[in-house]
Amino acid sequence: MKTADYLDQLLRKYSGTFDIYQPYVIHGKEYPAYGYFFSHVEKYVLVREANMWSSDSYEHILFIETEEVSQTLIDEAYGLVKDYMEPVLVRKGEELPPPEHMYSYLTISIIAQQALSKEMIKAIKRFKYEKGYRFNMRGFSQAHIVCAALEDEKVYTNYAGRKQAKLYRNNYQDVKDGKPGFRQILEEQNTEAFRQ
Repeated sequence: MKTADYLDQLLRKYSGTFDIYQPYVIHGKEYPAYGYFFSHVEKYVLVREANMWSSDSYEHILFIETEEVSQTLIDEAYGLVKDYMEPVLVRKGEELPPPEHMYSYLTISIIAQQALSKEMIKAIKRFKYEKGYRFNMRGFSQAHIVCAALEDEKVYTNYAGRKQAKLYRNNYQDVKDGKPGFRQILEEQNTEAFRQ
């Protein structure tokens, strides 16, 4: 199984609810894909003008393909969350996110060809980044990291990203079954992924 095949199948699953951008460039470095999700919920009485509350939820996923996971890659992932995803994608360069912001999940999705060492498994499990805005009155940002190691078909996450592990584990079988991937669906629909 190749990282490109695994990623293609994974993007098909995410494309049902996420806008998928391919490729995605950050500070001059190209990444294979980026996914963006947005949800707006509001509560009102009888008419929309009598709005009691509303909240916006976001998720940003950056996909990385690699031969092996190293400490350098984990450090790069942390830097991407801290120095790009949170200030640029969440706050848009402002001091705070938009007023109705509730939360933003910042996910790094790593697809590695080789199995992970014990040290790298620990590094992924310890991966943590959380930031609250005005004592969480303007919401919070939280980093998730998920790593699929294709050699031994394992999936590793940090605690915050644990709910995504099942999706990544199921993806192994879908690739083996030859289910249509993201590229095939785009071709059938005669369309393209979003551009940055």
